[in-house]
Amino acid sequence: MVFIGIATAIGAEFKINPFNGDYFRIGLGVSTFLLCLLFMRHLSYVKTGIITGILSAILQGSLAAGLYYVVFAFGMSRIRKKINRVQPLILGVMVVAIDFSSNMIELLLRGLLLGTNVFHLNEWFLLASIAVVRSYFIIGLFSSISVGQMRVLHAEQEKRIEQMLNVGTGLYGETFYLKKSMDAIERITANSFDLYHKLKEENLYQFSGHALGISQQIHEVKKDSQRILAGLLKLYDTEIVVEMNLEEILHFVVKGNQKYSKMLKKKIVIEQQLEVNYFTTHYIPLVTVLNNLVSNAVEAIDKNGNIKVRVVEEEQHIIFSVMDSGKGIPAQDNDIIFEPGFTTKFSDEGIAATGIGLSHVRDIVCALDGEIVVEKSEDAGGAKFVVRFPVAGIIQGREVDVAFFRNSG
Repeated sequence: MVFIGIATAIGAEFKINPFNGDYFRIGLGVSTFLLCLLFMRHLSYVKTGIITGILSAILQGSLAAGLYYVVFAFGMSRIRKKINRVQPLILGVMVVAIDFSSNMIELLLRGLLLGTNVFHLNEWFLLASIAVVRSYFIIGLFSSISVGQMRVLHAEQEKRIEQMLNVGTGLYGETFYLKKSMDAIERITANSFDLYHKLKEENLYQFSGHALGISQQIHEVKKDSQRILAGLLKLYDTEIVVEMNLEEILHFVVKGNQKYSKMLKKKIVIEQQLEVNYFTTHYIPLVTVLNNLVSNAVEAIDKNGNIKVRVVEEEQHIIFSVMDSGKGIPAQDNDIIFEPGFTTKFSDEGIAATGIGLSHVRDIVCALDGEIVVEKSEDAGGAKFVVRFPVAGIIQGREVDVAFFRNSG
């Protein structure tokens, strides 16, 4: 508050005298005071006005000048809660009224103290004009700075959401495959116990003992997997229902893969065509599926190319299409491309990739009661992946993921 008072008093020294004589001055002090009040709403406006008024009265040698800031601060305290709620135009009208009223009271006090006549129409009009120009200039400056701050906060928030989505999709994939592994372990354990009983019935005690030992070891592996899954589910909280619309999902998928294409030093234009926009709680599996398909398309393009992501609604289904201008996929591979282990990606040393990406996508799509197919892209010339989901399952937010993970035994 003392800082505002000192800054205002110093700013008031840069002044003009609109009337004859030196009994009334207009300086930068009021503009400084108003700007500080707008940005420092946590302070007490009335106390700040009193301190500023005292400092101004001492430096300017005028009690009326100090009274102006007290009245102005009191008026601003009446509208402090409305500063962020009303439009800048309405806020300007309020501040102009406060500024003009404060000037009137200051002039009346000066008239009483100095015995001057302050009731001149042209002078009142000049004061009103100055109040309008000054108030709207400061409010415009305040709004511009506030918009800049909001843009910075929005960019930071978007960055955090993108990071959370990356973590969420990663955890989703890990828990998804860990659950599949646990189901496989459960089946192997059951088969091992069945083998143990059959060998025992055949009086093959040595082999039955080995089968029992294997079953017990596999069961321990399952219990360890359950503990790991429980830890992952604490990080990936499936009970928290958060919605995201399809436009936002596409935005983060496209943004992330544009960065990926730049990292690979490729010039790729990613287009998006959104003809329907629903809110869904299944944004993490959808981001996982689309991100995998689009990143595959980025990798399939050599140096320059185009990728198009299209979302439409047809016959109670939401259809996601990812088309690229890459080399495409041979027709004979269409039936096996979603099988685990299949890959067309090789490193510079000729080492094949793990080939779990598209099988991962297929499993997630099937978990959401959807289907995925690959075909030749007539428009782009490369591959075209088409994913179909029932509209009801996507927009109603059925707890597919929660049920899937809860049945882990």
